[in-house]
Amino acid sequence: MRTHLQEELEMPENLPFTVSSFYGFISEKRLMAAKCNKCGTVLLPPKPMCTHCLSTNLKWIELDGAGKLVSYTIIYVAPQQFQSLAPYTVGIIELKNGLRLLGMICGVDPEKIRVGMNLKIDFEPSTSTQWPAWPRYFFKP
Repeated sequence: MRTHLQEELEMPENLPFTVSSFYGFISEKRLMAAKCNKCGTVLLPPKPMCTHCLSTNLKWIELDGAGKLVSYTIIYVAPQQFQSLAPYTVGIIELKNGLRLLGMICGVDPEKIRVGMNLKIDFEPSTSTQWPAWPRYFFKP
């Protein structure tokens, strides 16, 4: 039996352009953004209004999750919910279409991370019991 959320996620044109919807797609292992039908601006994370022309005429588009690392930092002193991961790396990845997305970098030793390295997005379900219990995306080589 399908849930109401599963039915909505299959019909992305019906979903609001919110962070909650963004994470709904992440749970399906899909990287989605909002694209303005008026000027073509792509909004990642999605917003309900175009930041360029202020139009609300938007549509969902799926993005390729591959890109290059632009900048990063290594977190040694983490918030409580991430302490078990410390030290961990967070970086800004420039996707092939020029959009940039912040995310954790996994699967590579912090000493081996380099600006310009190729990374791709990957997904995992939420293990958090705290709100919001959103699924996680991260980047790996």
